[in-house]
Amino acid sequence: MDDRIIEAEAPPSNPPTTREECRQRLAQLQNDITAIRTEIAAADMDRQAGRRPMDARWYHRARTALRHRQHEAAEIAVLMVRLPGRKDALKDLLIEVVRADYDETGWQRVMDEAHRRLDTRGAAI
Repeated sequence: MDDRIIEAEAPPSNPPTTREECRQRLAQLQNDITAIRTEIAAADMDRQAGRRPMDARWYHRARTALRHRQHEAAEIAVLMVRLPGRKDALKDLLIEVVRADYDETGWQRVMDEAHRRLDTRGAAI
């Protein structure tokens, strides 16, 4: 039973700010979750083989650590969906490039047309 795996690790005080950081943290959490499950299974196999009883305190700490990591993974997944992706960045850059070609009146006409099209598509969806 490896206590290093189940030691309480507080989630980072600052959540990931990019999708890549989210992916990295999720990968680490999945590794931790797999390691904890493996340790619990190994301890249970030892118990079943009659080699030694399972330490109830260790089991409780392991299950708690597993729950905390699963909860954090779920929160990171939700956060990742809310973060702007590559497509959003491309749209922002496209607007920045195209905006330079218009004066205020011309840009307002473009925006009005875009909103009109959005409203038309929104009604059709």
